[in-house]
Amino acid sequence: MWKPDRQSSKPLYEQIADYLEQRISYGEFPPGSLLPSERKLAEQLGVNRSTVIQAFAELRSFGIIESRTGSGTRVSATKWGATPKHTPNWRRYAEGGSFLPNPPFMRKIREALTQQPSLIDFASGELAADLAPMDEIASLMSEHRYTSYLGYDNPQGYIPLRQALVDYLQRYRNIRTSESSILITSGSQQSLYLITQCLLSPGDAVAIEDPSYCYSLPMFQSAGLRLFRLPVDQNGIRPDDIRTLYKKHRIKMVFLNPNYQNPTGTVLAEERREQLLQVASELALPIVEDDPFSLTAYEGTPPAPLKSLDTVGSVLYIGSFSKIAASGLRIGWMVAPRSIVERLADARQQMDFGLSVIPQQVAAQFLKSSYFEPHLERLRMQLQFKRDLLIEALQRELPDSVRYDIPRGGLHLWCKLLPDVHDGKLLDEAIRRGIVFVPGSVYGSDASYVRFTFARAKTDEIEPGISRFAEALRSLIGESSSP
Repeated sequence: MWKPDRQSSKPLYEQIADYLEQRISYGEFPPGSLLPSERKLAEQLGVNRSTVIQAFAELRSFGIIESRTGSGTRVSATKWGATPKHTPNWRRYAEGGSFLPNPPFMRKIREALTQQPSLIDFASGELAADLAPMDEIASLMSEHRYTSYLGYDNPQGYIPLRQALVDYLQRYRNIRTSESSILITSGSQQSLYLITQCLLSPGDAVAIEDPSYCYSLPMFQSAGLRLFRLPVDQNGIRPDDIRTLYKKHRIKMVFLNPNYQNPTGTVLAEERREQLLQVASELALPIVEDDPFSLTAYEGTPPAPLKSLDTVGSVLYIGSFSKIAASGLRIGWMVAPRSIVERLADARQQMDFGLSVIPQQVAAQFLKSSYFEPHLERLRMQLQFKRDLLIEALQRELPDSVRYDIPRGGLHLWCKLLPDVHDGKLLDEAIRRGIVFVPGSVYGSDASYVRFTFARAKTDEIEPGISRFAEALRSLIGESSSP
């Protein structure tokens, strides 16, 4: 993000005016388009609002922009030799289409992190650099020459990676499969996208957990699916709820995250797993099992996946490197019947002709290397340490204001706030104090929940981050209690 140069002899407002004029001339803001508000632009550029007002006045004096009360500030339609009827209505296009934008809170969080890199990040569901196997991957890349032909790869993915995953899945997840039943994707979200777009139709009813990460993904609504909730308690979902939803709504598919569920951190109880598979078998109902967190089990023995217990082929199993290695590799996988793998591989080939082969080669080498197991052990230890730091900070700062169950794996702590506060205002207050988190309503819960992700923040940021969150929360409690 561009920032004005405070060391320059040119006044800040002139630098901002020049910058905006340049972006307008490049077509980033076409004639007639709306510019950011003075307040928002001031926040983005780190200047006083009065400075932006001066910059707008400068541009207005040259006829480059025009302002109307109640309508904001727009690029002049006539100054640039065009009129609105000659210019595409880009705003209408941006707001159109069937693929919906991210929820407002998620867009606000992403924008804040982009504009303020120094924010303490309790929102991003990815590993910090100190948890990723950076040195190990660098060593592998120096040890191996990736000289294979860099053309389009097999639509199902790089064959040596699929072969390595066969061994990995059997060793670590007790899942027996073959490379022909594995599809390589760019991550769990692409796997879910392919399923919702290719295996379901608009109007179909599906069941998802409540709360669930799926609520933060507009792809379900974009696909025209009807979502029905499966409440999550301390032992996960109740299988009988699936039977009820099937009778009432003829649900076509169930989406679950049984191990260290996102956001609650719960683990589906063993007896419920058996009941769940029985119900799925009786109803011939597919289950999509998203399993990104199992190998983060702090005690080193992760719960078995549903897929390992599946004897009739009810479960589509999704995995990813993002939560156990490096999100930047963009490697995920799906284990499914061969007919489904071929269908989705065909659809993905229409989108991008397959993934880059080099990250797949690196991932295959990493899975087979002597680095993998020590990395997992270090990851578990460090995640547990960060979790404990977060809990200690909450106990110290907000002993009577927050409740939570301590997770035994995963990256998240799901918290119930006892004070009744507006989650949007709380997020704004937190961002002003230099911290960002995800409000629980993003995941389908009411406004009294928050999700803290402790994998992204640095170790020395966790305590001050929770201190700032506590300040934000107390400021709203004080505001609501004042006469």
